[in-house]
Amino acid sequence: MAPRKIALLTDSCADLSPRLAEENHIHVVPLHIRCADGEYRDGVDIHPADIYARLRSGELPKTSLPAGEDITGAFDRIAAEGYDGVIAVMLSSGLSGTYNMTRLLAEERRDLEIKVYDSVSGALGMGMTLLQLAEDLRSGASWRELTHRRVPYLIQSTFPFFSVDTLEYLLKGGRIGKVTAMAGTMLQIKPLITFAPDGQLQSIAKVRGRRQVQDKLIDLVVKSCGSHKKYNLAVANGGAPEEMAQLKEKLKAALPHYDHVWEGEIDGTLSVYIGSGVLGAAVQVLD
Repeated sequence: MAPRKIALLTDSCADLSPRLAEENHIHVVPLHIRCADGEYRDGVDIHPADIYARLRSGELPKTSLPAGEDITGAFDRIAAEGYDGVIAVMLSSGLSGTYNMTRLLAEERRDLEIKVYDSVSGALGMGMTLLQLAEDLRSGASWRELTHRRVPYLIQSTFPFFSVDTLEYLLKGGRIGKVTAMAGTMLQIKPLITFAPDGQLQSIAKVRGRRQVQDKLIDLVVKSCGSHKKYNLAVANGGAPEEMAQLKEKLKAALPHYDHVWEGEIDGTLSVYIGSGVLGAAVQVLD
């Protein structure tokens, strides 16, 4: 029989604030970050501001998968709360082994029916999908409808874009993927990146100077939205909250017929690779 009470699970790279996660009953497992003085859980005992300070001091933290017991513990809590189904949307397998680890641990459960999805995305690209699924559940969506149609559709219909101040950490951390390394520091060239179809990061545009960043992000989002009439929007920042507030207002003006506009802070794990001064904008088409 199909599950009747369905839980949502993700990891700390979905960039959901504790309030948003709690309000929407989304369970979050933290990735781990290894620093010079020990190992920390992303969003639990280390936060983006800590990462920025370490990067500025010359330290280069390393990221690692969630602990197996964190994922198993989340499944245990979900079962104890009376759920019989779990939809898990995890960080892109092009960046991390979190999706595969969750999928393998899910196969061991006999008390829960669990479907694990590779978001082929991260940050607000993942977070939006979870928040929309929470809304779908509140509207009474069934297990079959969600797992067969809705989740795959949302994953392929969500388009996040990010500006990064420097490619230095992506290069050093080995996550440069399809991003074109460029000697742009002296010229104030700001690369804009997104997720490739295989979930690796890729370059999508570049602009000169921070002032052009917001306009280019909006341009990319508007083009991705196309002629769609039903959509969600999101903005995110890494150490640039004032600029994010400006970006949010500009995005709402450019695409005023949104269902929701969400905001988030780039998590500690992704901050290891993209540093501070990050802005993000995304659209998720629903029709």
